[in-house]
Amino acid sequence: MPVTTIADREIHVDDDGFLTEFDEWDEGLAATLASNIGIGELTEDHWKVITFLRSDFKENGETPTLRRVSTVGEIATKSLFQLFPKKPARKMSYVAGLQKPKGCI
Repeated sequence: MPVTTIADREIHVDDDGFLTEFDEWDEGLAATLASNIGIGELTEDHWKVITFLRSDFKENGETPTLRRVSTVGEIATKSLFQLFPKKPARKMSYVAGLQKPKGCI
């Protein structure tokens, strides 16, 4: 896997730039990742999504889909599009330090 430098740290990523090592992520890195894709300051609502994603991943071993975040995480799809405009599944997974969900282009 490729290694890149983000926020003065070496981070393992896949060919699409998504983190591959769960434990390399932290909240400071999340803020940098969000900034890298045009998302400003992370709000409480952003953190609710990020926390769900990481918790669900840890429990199930795969990045949750947009539908799963909406149904199981009880976060409205409309809110996800507002928080992570255009391609929310990719963006929220990227900021959460997870690989993109299966089926995501």
